[in-house]
Amino acid sequence: MPSDEQNTPEQSASVSIGSMSGGSIATGSHGKATSYNTTGAEPDPRHAELLTAIRALREALPSAADRSEVDAVLDGELADAEAEIVGAGTASTGRLTRLLGGVRGWLGSQAAAVGAVASATAVVQGIAQLLG
Repeated sequence: MPSDEQNTPEQSASVSIGSMSGGSIATGSHGKATSYNTTGAEPDPRHAELLTAIRALREALPSAADRSEVDAVLDGELADAEAEIVGAGTASTGRLTRLLGGVRGWLGSQAAAVGAVASATAVVQGIAQLLG
C-alpha cells in the first residue's frame, strides 16, 4: 500500500462543498447523480379552475399569424397569469385585476367567435370569484 505521500490519483481525489441548495452530486469513477426537481405549486381549486379557463381562452384566440394587436396583448396577459398560477399556485390581486380589465376590454373590442366568448366568460367568472 502506498504511503500518504505517494497516493494514486484515485486515492488522493477529494470533493469539498462549502454550501449547496438543491441539485445532485456524484463522485468517483462510477458515481451517478440523479436529480428530480419540480417547480411550482399546486393551485387551489379556484385558481385551478381559472387556469383551465385561461388555457381554453388562449387556445380559442386566433393563431399567432392571424392575431390582431388586441388579441396579442390579451394572450400576453393570459400567459403571464398562467405562469404565475403554475409557479406560485395563485395569482396576485394586481395580476387578476389587470387580467380582468384585459379580458373585458377584449370582449368589448370585437365580435369574437362563440367559443372564445365562452372561454373569456369563464375567465371573468373565475377572477370575480377570486377577487370577490
